[in-house]
Amino acid sequence: MDPQSVFLNHLAQTSPFPLKIEVAKAEGTYIYDVDGKSYLDFISGIAVTNIGHRHPHVVNAIKHQLDQYMHVMAYGEFIQTPQNKLAEKLASLLPPQLNSCYFVNSGAEANEGALKLAKRVTGRTQIISCKKSYHGSTHGALSVSGNEVKKYAFRPLLPDVHFIEFNKMDDLAMITTQTACVIIEPIQGDAGVRIPSLVYMKALRERCTAMGALLIFDEIQTGFGRTGTLFCFEQMGVIPDILTIAKAMGGGMPIGGFISSKENMDLFTHNPMLGHITTFGGHPVVCASALANLEVIENESLLADVEEKGALIESLIGHPKIIEIRRRGLMFAVEFESAELVAQIVNKCLENGLITFWFLSCPESFRLAPPLTISVQEIEKGCKIIRGAIEEVFSI
Repeated sequence: MDPQSVFLNHLAQTSPFPLKIEVAKAEGTYIYDVDGKSYLDFISGIAVTNIGHRHPHVVNAIKHQLDQYMHVMAYGEFIQTPQNKLAEKLASLLPPQLNSCYFVNSGAEANEGALKLAKRVTGRTQIISCKKSYHGSTHGALSVSGNEVKKYAFRPLLPDVHFIEFNKMDDLAMITTQTACVIIEPIQGDAGVRIPSLVYMKALRERCTAMGALLIFDEIQTGFGRTGTLFCFEQMGVIPDILTIAKAMGGGMPIGGFISSKENMDLFTHNPMLGHITTFGGHPVVCASALANLEVIENESLLADVEEKGALIESLIGHPKIIEIRRRGLMFAVEFESAELVAQIVNKCLENGLITFWFLSCPESFRLAPPLTISVQEIEKGCKIIRGAIEEVFSI
């Protein structure tokens, strides 16, 4: 069978209309298909390849670890240098109360672990999340996601989950002494880059503290420089009790994690023992890649011009037909009148060698999240394609 037939018939499909680029190679800010066509990547594999595809430092770290060992034991039993170094590095970059890492394989797994930890710490069952949120597709993560269209076919889901309006101060009263945790994105990603006020975020932190509820920040999309700081919460003056991370964490390799205090994490070791377990979490090759990813961000000072690059893109794609551009750093939602228009623009961009995408919960906006390493010349090239696609769609 030809590759497309195998893809469509022997790989589970997520939608009736996959992009179907047959990838031959990816390097830097470009993806190349088997016919040699190049695509400028303006979404970073959905906020994953923040340092570009196949960064040499990451590739070398992976190759070095492959020469040492791969999987040797389920997480938590053996002392493995890549895990140690990654955990030590993260602890050095985070506030002192976020000093204990649990490495898993994905963002959904990170959120699953965080929800379990909050229940274990508080002894409570009530979980509060936000409407229009997205935290993953596994049962627990889906339970706390705010997209009812994506949930109805899979009920019953996790009980005692309640939803508040994002950035609505009055709804914080729903957080009570019955609440185990509030899980929230510091910027709602899949909802179309919804940015809360600092006043709201500080009030949320204060309410959780007063009620004895843990505050979980899901930084799976916003983490590792996407918004201009390593983690978005740094811009808010608010520290969560649990931080969940994934996507851009691994430099292109699959890894996630949830981070809290050692005091909290130690509760997983008893009553019951092995309160949370994973076979492949903290895989040594992936941890080596994740550490190298952090080193690239730091050594190449990638955070320094994130905001400048984001502002340049915003200025270059401006068009009268755009209803709104919502942005923080290099995280964009560009809104139009309808999902149909967005789909046409995304497809036109793809035809012309630029990868953009839409949002599951906000299809009337398209997503931009280019690598932090993108050059000014590549920005200008991509924005010219976007402008041309908009002009073409609205001239039809």
